Amino acid sequence: MKFSILTLFPEIIESFFTTSIMARSVASDTISYDVVNFRDYATDKHKTCDDAPYGGGAGMVLKPEPLGSALDAIQAKNKRVIYPTPSGKRFTQAYARELSKEDQLVIICGRYEGIDQRIIDLYVDDEICIGDYVISSGEVAALVIVDAVYRLVDGVISDESLEEESFTDGLLEYPQYTRPATYCGIDVPEILLSGHHAQIGQWRFKKRLEKTFRNRPELLQDMPLDENSKRILEELKLYSAKGTEDYGCDQGN
Repeated sequence: MKFSILTLFPEIIESFFTTSIMARSVASDTISYDVVNFRDYATDKHKTCDDAPYGGGAGMVLKPEPLGSALDAIQAKNKRVIYPTPSGKRFTQAYARELSKEDQLVIICGRYEGIDQRIIDLYVDDEICIGDYVISSGEVAALVIVDAVYRLVDGVISDESLEEESFTDGLLEYPQYTRPATYCGIDVPEILLSGHHAQIGQWRFKKRLEKTFRNRPELLQDMPLDENSKRILEELKLYSAKGTEDYGCDQGN
């Protein structure tokens, strides 16, 4: 997969692609990328890329000419173009998986009050919101999308690692522990030291339901559950109603 990212701050983007798992993916040719500074496509003496909005209002808007020229230079109309924006569609794991099937993605990094609507009308396929909040850096939003997508591309991360992550099947991930077995007086649950894989699997599933119930109960509303899952969920509700905070946290559960 190839990512083409249009930005006024290429140094923010470059650092991400040259570190950690992404750097290894680039080195193995699983992922490729280019970073386009659309300021290079501004034609006036000062390389101006923003201007005041028509109709008045606070802030500045990114001009269409530099962005349009940069998009034309990389033949963006033949590719899937993404614009991260608070007014876009909600970004989810399912959305990330859909995007991971593309051969190439083009991402426009906005700034200030956003980009001229005509660029969206002419080039953009997906307006994506990474969350119900506003940030000043389109680069940060773009990298959130890149990070969620590239790790789902075949060959980046093992299938086993992906299968048990949060949101893969609608539930959040179970708690993780590593050495030492005791830290600050807190022991690793005995079940994880037992070597009994079936029981460990049951414990982890119960923990996934528990964490989802406590942190993201809305995820459970339309989720199809088998009888065992329903029973566990009813127990969770009962413990919650009693004000018990340690359901499932004892060594045997």
